[in-house]
Amino acid sequence: MPAKLVLVRRLLPFFLSIPLLLQWPVAAQAQSLTAPQAQALVERALADELRTAQDTRHPMRYLLRKSSPRVTTTKEIVETNDGFVARLVAINDQPLSQTDEQQEQARLDALLANPSLQRHRKQGESEDAGIVFKLLRMLPRAFIYQYAGDAAGPAGRVHKFTFKPNPYFSPPDYETQALTAMTGELWIDAAQERVVRLEGHLEQDTNYGWGILGKLNKGGWLVIEQADVGERQWRIVHVQLQMNLRVLFKNKSFDTVEQMTHYAPVPAGIDYRQAIQMLRSGPANIAQARQ
Repeated sequence: MPAKLVLVRRLLPFFLSIPLLLQWPVAAQAQSLTAPQAQALVERALADELRTAQDTRHPMRYLLRKSSPRVTTTKEIVETNDGFVARLVAINDQPLSQTDEQQEQARLDALLANPSLQRHRKQGESEDAGIVFKLLRMLPRAFIYQYAGDAAGPAGRVHKFTFKPNPYFSPPDYETQALTAMTGELWIDAAQERVVRLEGHLEQDTNYGWGILGKLNKGGWLVIEQADVGERQWRIVHVQLQMNLRVLFKNKSFDTVEQMTHYAPVPAGIDYRQAIQMLRSGPANIAQARQ
């Protein structure tokens, strides 16, 4: 999972969750997997996700449309060795006003003039990625997986699994504590053995940081979908998150949908300055942003 979505990166260790939304129809089983075979397949797929999440040799350019009850924004993003570079191209599916465009260009000018801003952004991305890597390493041990038949996925046959907490898993830190209270389902592409979709839900209120930092409320959920976006390069294409978090005496609610589209490769080794020039020289397609 190369990357993206700062919010998801920070919350993913706490919320691999969702009610069963948009389920694909279960097809006739092409085979039956034993418990050891199911566990082995899940472990192979998760190991592949970990490997590719750390592979930065295939940077991409794409559109990110993020919706919440308050606002919808669309950004064009380029992945670089210096971290991600984004340009805002639409608000509520409308092109930027002259004032908003001037502010966006001023922001990019400031980024070019002050490399420390991008270094700080890159540091945050690296910390978030470290959490994701830790999570991916623990998923095979944190849950018990059971084969639940085959399904017709958006790009072919997928293997479907249910998962529940492993009673013998002991979370080593507060970031993985909530894994002990989650159940859900996992879909793996039968041909490429890549995770296509992950769903789950938090079965009970769960302390975050052993109750010191806050509490995650029962019922929160998350959907993550991946797809082959060309030449066997897999990227996240859909994320939906709903959760309630109580921190000290305040409640925080998250209700967002993110769609990533129009993936296209960019030259390997591109730096953030080149990415800014790329975003400026290749004007964003607002018609695409509205889709």
